[in-house]
Amino acid sequence: MLKGFKDFILRGNVIDLAVAVVIGAAFTAIVTAFSSNLIDPLIAALGGADADGLGFYIIAGNEATFMDFGAVITAAINFLIVAAIIYFVIVAPMNKLKELQDKRRGVNSGEEDVAPTDVELLTEIRDLLKKQA
Repeated sequence: MLKGFKDFILRGNVIDLAVAVVIGAAFTAIVTAFSSNLIDPLIAALGGADADGLGFYIIAGNEATFMDFGAVITAAINFLIVAAIIYFVIVAPMNKLKELQDKRRGVNSGEEDVAPTDVELLTEIRDLLKKQA
């Protein structure tokens, strides 16, 4: 049981994922500060002078009923920024490194088996059924 866990942890993908999560969490603070201080005021300005931002109150005067579309837009922008940084800083270089290592080892990862079409599969099944009968 412990050997299986050890193999799982040392597989490499788990370590890559852990690094990505830690860097992503650290970078999220930067992105949140950027969004809160630069993007939020811009989105709030779109709401007009007499509004609290890009949103509205379902029941006037009740703070709990404020539909804040600006916060949703900001969260989406945060996600896109973090995902782009993680991809371009971690994923793309790791893929390139893996590709270079595979090329050095002589492994040709670009050539993959082409999946047979439906007609080819049905023909193969038909031929196997004919052999059994």
